[in-house]
Parts: sequence; C-alpha cells; structure tokens
Amino acid sequence: SRRPSGHADDSGAPSDVTWLAESAMLSYGWRRILLLVIAGAVAALSAAPLFLLPALFVGMPVLVWCLDGAERQKGLGRLFGPAFRIGLAFGLGYFSVALHWLGAAFIQEGGVYLWLMAPAIVGLAAILSLFWAVGTALAHLLWSGGAMRIVTLATFLTAAEYLRGHVFSGFPFDLLGYALTANDEMMQLASIVGVYGLTFLAALISGTIALIWPADERGLVARLLPFFLAIGVIAAQIGYGNWRLTNTEVTGRDDMKVRLVQPMILEHRDWAVADPEHIMNRLISLSETRLTPDDPGLSGVTHVVWPESVFPFFLTQYPDSLARIARMLPPGVTLLTGAPREPLDAEGQAIPDNPGYNSILVINSDGEIVSSYDKSHLVPFGEYLPLADFWKLFGIRQFVPGTNGWAHGEGRRLVAAEATPPFLALVCYEAVFPNDIGDVPGAQFILNITNDAWFDGSIGPAQHAHHARLRSVESGLPMLRASNSGTTIVVDPLGRITARLAEQEVAVVDAIPANRLPEDTPYTRFGDWPLAAVLALGLLLSLLAARRIARTPA
Repeated sequence: SRRPSGHADDSGAPSDVTWLAESAMLSYGWRRILLLVIAGAVAALSAAPLFLLPALFVGMPVLVWCLDGAERQKGLGRLFGPAFRIGLAFGLGYFSVALHWLGAAFIQEGGVYLWLMAPAIVGLAAILSLFWAVGTALAHLLWSGGAMRIVTLATFLTAAEYLRGHVFSGFPFDLLGYALTANDEMMQLASIVGVYGLTFLAALISGTIALIWPADERGLVARLLPFFLAIGVIAAQIGYGNWRLTNTEVTGRDDMKVRLVQPMILEHRDWAVADPEHIMNRLISLSETRLTPDDPGLSGVTHVVWPESVFPFFLTQYPDSLARIARMLPPGVTLLTGAPREPLDAEGQAIPDNPGYNSILVINSDGEIVSSYDKSHLVPFGEYLPLADFWKLFGIRQFVPGTNGWAHGEGRRLVAAEATPPFLALVCYEAVFPNDIGDVPGAQFILNITNDAWFDGSIGPAQHAHHARLRSVESGLPMLRASNSGTTIVVDPLGRITARLAEQEVAVVDAIPANRLPEDTPYTRFGDWPLAAVLALGLLLSLLAARRIARTPA
C-alpha cells in the first residue's frame, strides 16, 4: 500500500482534492464505511426540495473512487464483498438524510413512538440501500478504467433504482433523477425520458468529477473533458426546457372551475375522538367561503375538492353527512372528496375481515355517491401491515394509530362520472410512481388527494408535492392536488404551479384547470422502453470494456 501523496497535480487543483481521491481509493474498514456514509449524506442534499445539485457532484465521485480501490475477491465475495458494502454504506447515508422527514410522524401522538424514530429511519435506509449495494457489486464485477467505469456505475445504479421502485410494491421516493428537476425548465426532459431516465443521467454526469483526480498520464484537457460535457448536458437540458415552455400552448378548460379546500383536520390520528358534526361544519364553512365581496361562492364553481383523511368515520354510518353535503352543493356542482369507504357486499352486508378502503368519492348535488376509486397502492406499515401474522406474535396490529389499516383496491384509476371529465385518481403515495398512474390517454386531468399532516414541520410535504408534479410533466396531464395541511396546488400539463395554498394554511383556492396536451408525451407513448435500451447498451459496453481489461497483459 502507499499513502496518499496530497500533492497538487498538473491541473493546478488544490492538493486536498487529490488527497481525498487517493484516500478514498486506499481506504478500508470502518474508515471507508464512515467516508461513504458521509459522502452519501452529502449527495442526498441534491434531493427535493433542497436541490443542491453540486452536492451530488461531491458525493458521487467518492463512491467511484472507493469502488476503484475495492478489493476483488473470489466466490460469493465477488458479489457480497467490499463492493457490496460500499454501495450499502453510501446508500445508508443518502437515504437517512433524504428521508429523515419520515421521523416527524413519530413525534405525533405526544411522542409515544419517539423511541422508534431513529431505528425506523436507519432501518428503512438500510433496506433501501440493499438495492444500491447489489448495483455497486454488479458494477464492480465489470469495473474497468477510464470513463467507461462511470457508464458502468450509472447503468447498474439506475437498474437498482428501477427495481427499488417496483420490487415488494416499490418505494420510489428520492430517485437520483429528481436532483435534475429543480425548476420548471429542468423538469421538461421528464416528458421524454421520465424520472428513471433522469436517474441514469444524474448518475452519469455526477460521476465525471472522479475522472479528473487523481492525476495520471492523461493530459489536462482529456481529464476535464467529461466534466465539461456534463455541464453541457445540463445546459442543453435547461435549453430544451425553456424551448418547450415557450413553444407549448396551454389553454384553460371552459367547463370546469374548481375550489380546493385545505382544512387542517387532524382527527384522523384517532377516530375515537372524531366529532362528525364539528368536522362537517368546518368543511362546509370553508367550502362556502366568499373570497371577495363579489364572489358568488359555490354557485360560481363546478367542482369542490376535499383532501384525504377529512372523514375519520364512514359516511354511510352518518347519513346526515350526505344530506348536509347535498344542501351545501348548488345544483350541478360536484364534490370530489377523500373518504373511507365501508366494505359492503352487493347486499349491503359488511365484508368480514375487511377494514375498508381509502377512497375518492364523487358525490353529486343530490348527495348521491355516483362513482368512487379505492386506493390500490397502499403504504407499507402505514396503511397495511406486511407479514401481519408475524407482527401479531408481538401484539402489533398496526404501526399507525387511528385505524386498522386499509384493504387494497382493484387498481382501476380512471374515474368517469356525469358532469365530470374522466380523471386519474391518485391517493397520496400513489403519485410518486412513475409510469404507473393509469390510463393516461383516456384521462383529462389527474386528481391527487393527500394528507401529509403526519409530517408537518418537515420537508416531507414539499418533497411529496414535487414528486407529484413530475407526473404531470411525464404524462402531459394537468393536476389538481388537494392536501389536508399542505401543499395544495394546481399544476398545468407542463408541471408549472398555477395556484397554491401554503403549508398549514386553512383556506380555499379557486382555479380553472388547464386542458391536457393535445398529443401524448414521448414518455406516455414509450414509457421506460428507451431506458431499457440504454441500460442494455451500457451493459454491453461494460462487458466489452471488462473483457478488454482482462485480456490486457499485466
């Protein structure tokens, strides 16, 4: 072994950068693990809503340099050896920081579950890091010199991120690609490649710093060229976004004026203390708000939208609630609301062992439920308990208080009802799944209702809202997003926010939704198939490069 030189190289770069590169390559044991956890934590600052993109360019090269110095082993050690642990440590730092806001939920209920906060966050980060660990381990099997190793790492990390978004129901929060969606211009590329395509791009360009240091026999221009190309890619991305925003005509609908209500109803945390009459009074009072002296109130809108979790009870068990909704709504006005739906069979009898559905109900001005959607992509541990029989051994039936969880819906997301254009229904967490939002060509807009009150005071609500916005860019559909405590937004088909309510603001906002884009976006037409082709090409090039290295005489 040799010690890091720490000397300045011929690029004139500070000696500490060379020292960092060499130290990462030569590190081992706990020092390597600590360095990678720190690097991953720094890289996580590029995630929404912070968007410190330079942080990704700081953290990712450390991952590359550590893989450069990873020991090659035989047998299972080739897959579960140093390269596996490198990805695990880097991912642990990244996900612990990017998803730290989940800890806010443990502060609720008087802090009864506070002792679980740190283990839960680190445990979730460790589980998610397993995907990155497999990615770095496979990448290291085909590791080669020069710029090709950056392509190899981007290929396998992107594949790992794709699997993270799909395996075991998927958890695609904070995909690397969100780092490249900091503003309206940068988001537009998602209409072509989606956030998984942006993930490949983010991993590829952020690794180029590792090609500059430490110095080797390459000239200065050759070492800097990949980084300048990466900057050029970002500039081209922004240029394309500006062109698309400038040259895409977006028009407003002439058949809809929507009132979105943000009520801050917190009784969802404990159904036992819910007061149906008080809740209905609050919702109706807010909905009938006159924003100006000349405001016609509900007579001037076509749809009212209430968010998720405003009813900590089944509406069918309080029939007066539907009657009050009917009295509130002027003729022809429709209510779109989140509500638990009681599990009843065709004869109106309760279905045994079914806790009910987390739903969107369409209610007309006669107080009739004319259509509904049952949430099908439930939050693990929050809305259903995986391995429920195992947890019952410890007396645990649900981690989130207030309900006994929810049953899975049938997966149908396109909702059609009289006087309402067909829309895609996404309840809360369902809006974070790229290319899995339903029948985009058949819909006119996306309705996303959510309750992020569990995470008030953290970056969670803003991050969740940004993830949802990207579904509009990918699909070319406008979005109505009603949140119980924030952020309530109206989004056009280019992802631009046209109306909003601030977090924890008790208020309503009126908006005219935009029309969908007249043509499907490339991402709607082709999905992730172009990405699959890119990853296949990356795999092929990595195999060829690794084979060439193996044939080179020592």
